[in-house]
Amino acid sequence: MKESQMRQPSLGLSIALFALCAFIISMGVLKLGVDAHIPIVICAVIAATVGVVILKKPWSEIEQGALNAIAVALQAIVILMIIGMVIGIWLKSGVVPSLIYYGLSILSPSIFLLATLLICSIVSLATGSSWTTAGTIGVAMMGIAHGLGVPAPVAAGVVISGAYFGDKMSPLSDTTNLAPAVAGSNLFDHIRAMVWSTGPTYILVALICIAFGMKYGGGTLDAAKIDAMQQIMNAEFNIGFLGFIPPLLVIVLAAIKTPAIPGLFSGVVAAALMAFAQGDGLGDIINAMHYGYEAGISSQFASAQGDALMQLISQTGLVNVAPEMAQEVGQTLTDLLTRGGLDSMMWSISLVMCALFFGGVMEACGFLEVIVGSIMKMVKSVGGIMATVIASCFISNLFLGDQYLSIVIPGRMFKVAFEKVNLAPRMLSRALEDAGTLTSPLIPWNTCGAFQSSALGVPTLSYLPYAFLNYLNPLVSILISYMKIGIYWRTSKGEDVVAREYPG
Repeated sequence: MKESQMRQPSLGLSIALFALCAFIISMGVLKLGVDAHIPIVICAVIAATVGVVILKKPWSEIEQGALNAIAVALQAIVILMIIGMVIGIWLKSGVVPSLIYYGLSILSPSIFLLATLLICSIVSLATGSSWTTAGTIGVAMMGIAHGLGVPAPVAAGVVISGAYFGDKMSPLSDTTNLAPAVAGSNLFDHIRAMVWSTGPTYILVALICIAFGMKYGGGTLDAAKIDAMQQIMNAEFNIGFLGFIPPLLVIVLAAIKTPAIPGLFSGVVAAALMAFAQGDGLGDIINAMHYGYEAGISSQFASAQGDALMQLISQTGLVNVAPEMAQEVGQTLTDLLTRGGLDSMMWSISLVMCALFFGGVMEACGFLEVIVGSIMKMVKSVGGIMATVIASCFISNLFLGDQYLSIVIPGRMFKVAFEKVNLAPRMLSRALEDAGTLTSPLIPWNTCGAFQSSALGVPTLSYLPYAFLNYLNPLVSILISYMKIGIYWRTSKGEDVVAREYPG
């Protein structure tokens, strides 16, 4: 008994270690400007050293705990690899360009903010990346907003709302895969659970955009830029409604509860068949899956000048497109479309593994159990539990400076607590994304906040009030939890059931 007590860390030691690790990671990411990988590894080493030296934990026990934490995410790692392949081949075959093309067609001056929300949502759902959406289409929307007289902070906030809706709900998003991996749920159960909180929030945000955007509806859209984008994409890709088939296939398979890996890979196969039917060689298709798509005609427009640019416009059959516009749009499309591939996911995969190793060490040494145990003593309801997780995710974003860590660390901290009260793992993964993913761009020194501010040219605190989805979604999530709406329980038979009270 005495030995067992010696191996249990005190609350003070646990909090002190957590604060030290938060300081190290924050300094590395924010002050030194390095990637989070090595600071996280350093924190894992410090935590393991404290475990061995002070708590007398056997190294073998700590190592096994860390490896178990990584093992939990192996399915997500495989999915991330497939997602890289999906993005690469969906670009090569024209799937993503078709979605963007038709998304741009819904623009209307009278509903600019709503259209911006929808277009950014479509692009982000198709690519699974809020950063890519904001840094490309989002930038284009900022230019259009300027021409319409829409304040930049308002436009930026709506761009970010749409971009993070896709980042949160797309099966191609790394955070959408990371959250269920950490919580012990699966991808499509996680997405279905998020509909309860994200669906009502998105409708509310759409209504706000309609009401808020009415006074900006009298401006004139830069239709020439939109037309130029569509013409260049038409010249580079086979644009058509066939491009909707792979995404719809993945959605249908998800709806009938097909496992994530075969469901997503079906999207790869469908797009590969499309590319092959369009005349692409097998080697080009495989390279797109492995290394991603590299823009062709778009990049030519971005780099061509003078007579070469005029000749390129003539060769591609562009109509009523000024050379300067063609070059600007070519650069925008190049930034948007050059991405994807298996290799593109290796940075995210390595970060996930480092973070999970760190979380596993913290858990194996008992630091997380002590902190969570103290918190959970004060929590008496499902709403309280969900609110605590959401608050923890926000605090992690505030102090750790990275959205991945704000998902992994609280996820590892609260996983056992959810099991003890019979809440389904998808409830934890939903809370992790409702706050961990969405609040990250609202903090100026967070990697997401810094990127969005730089890409859109608007200070984080200026666009924050208008990033409606990002701060309303966590509040809606807490509200519906206290109202006992959309609560998934894990029954004794291992099934997830929606009910107001635990069904037994």
